[in-house]
Amino acid sequence: MSEYPSNDPRTGAPPSAPAGLRRRLAELRGPGTAPRPLDARALAALAANPGCDRRALLDGAGIDKNALATALGAPSDAGQSQFAFMRGNAFEARVKADGGAELLRLTHALLGGGPEPTPASRHVPDLAAQGPEARTRRTAEALREAAGREGWTLLDHPMLALDVAGSPAYLEPDAVVVAPDGTWTVVEIKSFPMIDGAADPAKVGAAARQSAVYVLALEEFAEGVPAARVRDRVLLVCPRDFSNLPTAAPVDIRKQLSVTRRQLARLTRVADLLAALPEGTVLDPALPAEELRAAVAAVPATYAPECLSACELAFHCRASARSGDEVTALGRAVRGELGGLATVGAVLAAAHGEAGDPADPAVAALRRAHRLRGEALARHEAPGGGTGAAAGGGAPVGAPRARTAPEDARAGEAA
Repeated sequence: MSEYPSNDPRTGAPPSAPAGLRRRLAELRGPGTAPRPLDARALAALAANPGCDRRALLDGAGIDKNALATALGAPSDAGQSQFAFMRGNAFEARVKADGGAELLRLTHALLGGGPEPTPASRHVPDLAAQGPEARTRRTAEALREAAGREGWTLLDHPMLALDVAGSPAYLEPDAVVVAPDGTWTVVEIKSFPMIDGAADPAKVGAAARQSAVYVLALEEFAEGVPAARVRDRVLLVCPRDFSNLPTAAPVDIRKQLSVTRRQLARLTRVADLLAALPEGTVLDPALPAEELRAAVAAVPATYAPECLSACELAFHCRASARSGDEVTALGRAVRGELGGLATVGAVLAAAHGEAGDPADPAVAALRRAHRLRGEALARHEAPGGGTGAAAGGGAPVGAPRARTAPEDARAGEAA
């Protein structure tokens, strides 16, 4: 499947960034450390958390975040089991069997594109070549040839190139379908099921972000091909219900395209992120743990619980957020509601009237919630029919114990 490209992009062309920037990025990675190329999953994860400078810099510099997380003592458990990998490959082979007959049928049925595909109108070009650059050129040739044909063309695992911060990122979608009317459609094949026509929204969202990266790469190439038009809807193909039979649904990715464009524009400012670092900062996983931890802490991060499924450094960033009492550990929605209150301690102090501007809507809401909670607890009668808190001014006997700040943080993240 597309998460596991068959060729290693490390053999591609050297980056076209300025020499000074390349030298500084090499110093940041550490001596003798080759840059890790960006792929579609990494670019999609960037779009999932566009406010994280740490992720933007690490990916822009080509730093291996998995090795970095392991060196920091917080290794990622992300990955795909061997069973899931084999099942995914078997399902993809079934979808593309017989010259992609079923895949082209689903594309025509759901997205149109011209006359119904027939065996005579189907074409599956050979895209084999040595290395990602040669495969990219061969894919470009096949796309140009398909634009001049009247039938349907299925490109099986084409290789696309996208300029990212001055360096080529080589991307390999599961398939691209060129219809007789000149439309190009990215196809993403996943092994999670569609049950009663619906799939897991979180997984569909991740697939949409990944597909948006492929669409951006196709759009760059389509500008030079007359009459070519890249769809802003992709075809998501999954197993139907609990079988291994394929079904599909079009996914509108206009929002994901917009977010990904903005995030790629941020990556072009890697030089600005580098300039903000202390002189001599190095993020080489071979460094001693304490020195490496201090270097990573110099790069601002924006942690959210969603990072756990998208970033190799998520466990380290979560531990840092918790130790720093940061409300980001509770999620983006909570962080957004609290405005300038960045720590759990500041939130509790504001709620208790010990700090904060009463005119701040967040502070006012916290104090009102704290007052209502106190009133609710005071209404509980003490054993024997007394009024408990109302009479003595404290919490009634048997009232729930107030959680500590760390307990609040853990409960919020679990929710």
